[in-house]
Amino acid sequence: MSEKGASLAHIKELRERTGAGVVDCQKALKESGGDVEKAITYLREKGLAAAAKRAGRVAAQGVVGSYIHGGGKIGVLIEINCETDFVARTEDFQKLVKEVSMQIAATNPRYVRRDEVSDEERVREREIYRAQTEQSGKPAAVIDRIVDGKLEKFFSDVCLMEQPFIREPSKTIEQLLKEVVARTGENVVIRRFARFQIGEGEGSEAAGQAE
Repeated sequence: MSEKGASLAHIKELRERTGAGVVDCQKALKESGGDVEKAITYLREKGLAAAAKRAGRVAAQGVVGSYIHGGGKIGVLIEINCETDFVARTEDFQKLVKEVSMQIAATNPRYVRRDEVSDEERVREREIYRAQTEQSGKPAAVIDRIVDGKLEKFFSDVCLMEQPFIREPSKTIEQLLKEVVARTGENVVIRRFARFQIGEGEGSEAAGQAE
């Protein structure tokens, strides 16, 4: 295969795997010496930086999506916002809604992000982890570090944004969201969700609410 053909093939692969434009793919390949994996890392880093700059922009459009699993045994409703109706109707945005809905159905998070966890719950969890760690006979010097680690694991379990993405566990839902922000050029926000499961009653509902 010619050098030009290989370059075009790499560009095509990059576009399929990242959703980035042709010019961005060409630049990423140039910066990474033609290495596709390094180019993907380059695009993600650039995309995440751009996403952070957009985080403060108003996102008042979007969709309320739904997902039903297990023949009607589990149902999810989710609101994800963006800046324009145009982006809300794109395939990229609709795919995000579906992927996150499936994530919620599978992992049953309780919150969207950690700032929704009350101070009372944080204190209660920390006390439980401290008691567990002290009973294990760990040295006093490392107890605080172990407790902090357990609390971080708690957040990654119950907070949607910090959960590993079930389809690609190397990234979190927050990283998945920022990649969509980078590709669409708009601020995208997971606003809230509700999860329902047959047989668990009122206590089975999990809901998250953004600020």
